[in-house]
Amino acid sequence: MTPYLQERREELIRAYRGGLLDDVIPFWIRHGLDRESGGIWTALGRRGEVVDTDKSVWFQGRAAWTFATLHNLVGPRIEWLDAALSCGRFLRDRCAGPDGKLNFTVTAGGDPLRMRRYVFSECFAASGYAALRRATGDEAWGLLSRAAYDAFLRHSFEPGLIPPKVSPQTRPMKGLAPLMMTLVTAQDLREDLGDVSVRGRTMSEWAAWAVDEIARDFVKPDLQAVMESVGPGGEVIDHFEGRLLNPGHAIEASWFIMREAKLRGRDDWMRLGLDMLRWMWGRGWDPEHGGLLYFTDVHGRPVQEYWHPMKFWWPHNEAIIATLMAHLVTGDAAFAEMHRQVHDWSHRHFPDPGHGEWFGYLDRQGRPTSELKGSMWKGPFHLPRQQLMCWRMLEEAR
Repeated sequence: MTPYLQERREELIRAYRGGLLDDVIPFWIRHGLDRESGGIWTALGRRGEVVDTDKSVWFQGRAAWTFATLHNLVGPRIEWLDAALSCGRFLRDRCAGPDGKLNFTVTAGGDPLRMRRYVFSECFAASGYAALRRATGDEAWGLLSRAAYDAFLRHSFEPGLIPPKVSPQTRPMKGLAPLMMTLVTAQDLREDLGDVSVRGRTMSEWAAWAVDEIARDFVKPDLQAVMESVGPGGEVIDHFEGRLLNPGHAIEASWFIMREAKLRGRDDWMRLGLDMLRWMWGRGWDPEHGGLLYFTDVHGRPVQEYWHPMKFWWPHNEAIIATLMAHLVTGDAAFAEMHRQVHDWSHRHFPDPGHGEWFGYLDRQGRPTSELKGSMWKGPFHLPRQQLMCWRMLEEAR
């Protein structure tokens, strides 16, 4: 066991396990569930009060995955399974749009409000349905999972199904996000359904394809950066969007790749994930105030998005996972120091000891800018996933 783990392992286990089981999950079970129409509320104030009844669709899938995965991995609890089923049924029965796509937001009862051009709600539906298949043994959830992943793949990679953000004739571009989601959703489905096939490839084949695409086109060793958007051949595009870096997003991708590398014994992929983590930590860690900046520019130029210096909860959750995973894999003290920094900074600034859960949005100095505990973007996913994964990694490191 490394010196860092000898010193802090039991303390960290208590923080992750206790934060998950005694704080975050009880907060959402108590305040988040819509016990009339089903599903989960996604606009909660500081004390858990519902401040808006419109529902985020991707959080129905995310929450279904969280509660079902707790049931599957921590131990069966009827309240977790009931919560997962409520979210899964609401998603299945009330959130479908045309052509296999899901709406992005719906009313409390499930009437459609907004359809977005991207298809990440379908990924979270696929993962949530797969976890429900494992929890219940009902193959109908498995069929829904594969259908949702099929819809995601079809809309993401078949030309013409989703209008691009900018003219592909003028400035063709492709993004990191669909490949990240291809990878992690394949990992989730393989974990809960087995190595099933969708659109002619197994989950392991989809995962390998996504890793290779990320490595070829988005990872830039000469710049020591991971790009968010590139040209069709991986070119760096010298415009605001083309130069944009999202350190938390790339660090999240790094641990997806490290996890796949460890499973398959791929040293080349492990080096890839570790390099991505090192480079994007260097690009994102705020040396003045601590914490991860939301956006930076690959050439150090000004960033257009006005929230670029803010500190959001989810990049810190992903960095906590990635740095701990990297330290456990390598034993490298540099990764231990990175984990110490991000764990300690996050636990000083995000948790709300008065009313539970974490604030989501801080200014650069680490002060909350909003009392929301839930929104269209924030709910029971990034934080409980981080707590569960880190707790389990540390238990396995005995």
